[in-house]
Amino acid sequence: MESNKSKILIIGVTGRLGFELAKASLNSSHPTFGLVRDSAFSDIDKSQKLHTLSEAGLTLIKGSLQDEDILLEALKQVDIVICAVSSKQVHEQKTLISAIKRAGCIKRFLPSEFGADPDRTQVSDLDHNFYSRKSEIRRIIEAEGIPYTYVCCNLFTSVLLPSLVQPGRKAPPRDEVSIFGDGTAKAVFMNENDVAAFVINTVDDARTLNKVVYMRPRGNVYSMNELLGIWEGKIGRKLKKIYVTEDELLKKIRETPYPENMELVFIYSAFVKGDQTYFSIESAGGLEGTQLYPQITYTTVSEFLDTLL
Repeated sequence: MESNKSKILIIGVTGRLGFELAKASLNSSHPTFGLVRDSAFSDIDKSQKLHTLSEAGLTLIKGSLQDEDILLEALKQVDIVICAVSSKQVHEQKTLISAIKRAGCIKRFLPSEFGADPDRTQVSDLDHNFYSRKSEIRRIIEAEGIPYTYVCCNLFTSVLLPSLVQPGRKAPPRDEVSIFGDGTAKAVFMNENDVAAFVINTVDDARTLNKVVYMRPRGNVYSMNELLGIWEGKIGRKLKKIYVTEDELLKKIRETPYPENMELVFIYSAFVKGDQTYFSIESAGGLEGTQLYPQITYTTVSEFLDTLL
């Protein structure tokens, strides 16, 4: 491996995004480490992922976010930390931040975000602190003076897009479709492996230090009306449109118990409030991934929809 490449610790390598991050890091010749809980080795799916990554050169470190001493020993071996744990574990990063502060050697920390910008969403009364927890972690990182990069890739193509944003469905509709709001608010979709490629490019890039990197690539920013138009073009037929007003959607969110209502909350945030695109990246002081790294090829929404035909 190239000696000038930063050494990267990835937490959450058995998750969907974490696995892609580890592969991208190894493919880019970074010495790569993965913090893994003992329980992962007894899970067939996770164990297979760990075997694949180990064969590719990943160094496994047994431990968890709850053990600050093990975290400290792991941190002393690396330059960069990327956390890709689930949203349920966001607060567990507090121990990690404490260990990073104690270690004093980490050049960059990328906390577990990889969705909409938590500081810019407009659903705080509905999301059961989903985004406020992420914002809280940001404030702790900044207060501790830890160098960071926040990555906001918005929605993964594996979420909502396979159903064409139809709650409860697994496949896109071919007869009728629900349109939320007026169908004009635009959201952003990214494949996990594409996100991983962009993320790994940021780690040694001075331009992204203490910045928010947003994903808004051409061909991946669409409203529901536009998504429907693309899908209708692919299947060669028009679908019956059922418009669901903002008030109707809010009523449904409030009537549906948590956490079953979170899919509706994400739809409301992205496709009614326009939380992913209502602001200018430039005026927000952020950077856009495809402008930073135009050499990276990525799967477009249209290409992804082709796989559903």
